[in-house]
Amino acid sequence: MAYVVAQPCVDVLDRSCVDACPVDCIYPGERMAYIQPDECVDCGACEQVCPVGAIYYEEDLPEDWGTYTRINAEVFIEVGALGGASGMATDALPDHELVAALPRKEASA
Repeated sequence: MAYVVAQPCVDVLDRSCVDACPVDCIYPGERMAYIQPDECVDCGACEQVCPVGAIYYEEDLPEDWGTYTRINAEVFIEVGALGGASGMATDALPDHELVAALPRKEASA
């Protein structure tokens, strides 16, 4: 089991979770962050600091967002375990196709 970033993160990209993660397993994408499930140690530090309530323990993920378990895992199929977000060569991972297809949220005034 691992923690999962769900739909409320899309187009928010607050980096509080990235900064709070003690094992550096949360990677920013272009429109949302993703948790590498093989690197997550289930500590819950990210869930506590998420300002939009987008992070859930996999078993507690609301049914409407159940696909985000697969989305978080599939984003790493090609890139694998990167060994920590701080060592990324690029600024962001490419978003999962389902996330990329979502309508963009309008910026708050």
